[in-house]
Amino acid sequence: MNMGVGVNHVLKPFNYEEIIAVMSIFTRPVLQINLDNLVANYKKLREIASPAVAAAVVKDNAYGLGAEMVAETLYNKADCRNFFVAHAVEGERIAPLAPAAKIFVLQGIGDDSLALFEKYKLIPVIASPEMLQFWKEHEIKGIKPVIQVETGLNRLGFRLEDLEKLNAGELNMFSFVLSHLACADEKDHFMNQHQLDNFNFIRQQYFPKLPATLSASDGAFLGADFCCDMVRLGAAMYGINTAPYRLNQMQNIITVKAPVLQIANLPKGDFVGYSATYRAATNRRIAIVSIGYGDGLPRSLSNVGKVFFNVCGKWNEARIIGRVSMDNVICDVTCIDNLQVGDWGYLVFDEYTLDEIARDAGTISYEVLSRLGKNPRFVREILPAK
Repeated sequence: MNMGVGVNHVLKPFNYEEIIAVMSIFTRPVLQINLDNLVANYKKLREIASPAVAAAVVKDNAYGLGAEMVAETLYNKADCRNFFVAHAVEGERIAPLAPAAKIFVLQGIGDDSLALFEKYKLIPVIASPEMLQFWKEHEIKGIKPVIQVETGLNRLGFRLEDLEKLNAGELNMFSFVLSHLACADEKDHFMNQHQLDNFNFIRQQYFPKLPATLSASDGAFLGADFCCDMVRLGAAMYGINTAPYRLNQMQNIITVKAPVLQIANLPKGDFVGYSATYRAATNRRIAIVSIGYGDGLPRSLSNVGKVFFNVCGKWNEARIIGRVSMDNVICDVTCIDNLQVGDWGYLVFDEYTLDEIARDAGTISYEVLSRLGKNPRFVREILPAK
């Protein structure tokens, strides 16, 4: 049980005239998406990976932010002409907004998606002999698929024994050869060179003339050998530091904030939240902020998370105390003067990014972004690309 910290504070009576004077009340959390920063991140990554083609990954509804909006923005404002999605149904959503783009489908093709591939001319990534056989039986005129090969991640992809069984006609069916790095977020990890060597061997042995793509965002920082002919830009484009061994070169693209619904006194000895995991060691002052795990906030932030308040032009940090509940978090604001009901608490912003909240939650920033981004309870504010 967390017993709290700090000196004992005299609890102040509330000025109810001030409370009544509050004219505007907000109850929903806000997710702000900065499309200018998204475009800037894409262009920066394209520059880093040059001369490789820079493809944008918009799977999982663009990590929850809205695949249609992200794809249309990158297509029109950054001249992106290559996109990756996980499933054909995601390709269906963006194809009308990027009419001249190539859309690659990472999970491949099957009976449940064939009609979409035919209608939108999507490009399947073929990752197994069984899927290759399906493609041969349902080949779509004008489309050359991508072949995925396994180089060390031990996930999807043709193994060497599978490649050895392909005939010359089958080897010539493809437009790209693709693989995926396991440890590219660690620059000196032995797996990076191991997978690059395996990939280069497969290319030379089976696909000597075929363009190649090995790296996602993190691999783009490993150098030209890893960028090959195309890089698949995902998490870094959305502001996540995929190369944590160096300062993040990307700009933050999301802000998450939620309103203070109530400010109250917490007497010494009182408990906070479900299961009473926090007990006040001294008199405290608390703020109840309208965001919780129902909005995608990790419950693991209970008793360890942070909320930031800008009061009179100064940022103040408040710790989450007690359990994160479905709709609210409770913060210790004892040392923050002049905080009022209706003020905004910030949970993700330029000074406390996705990487930092994920660290405090004991998870990865990819998961935090996806959970927050897809939640329908947020009020969404879009800063459009200029």
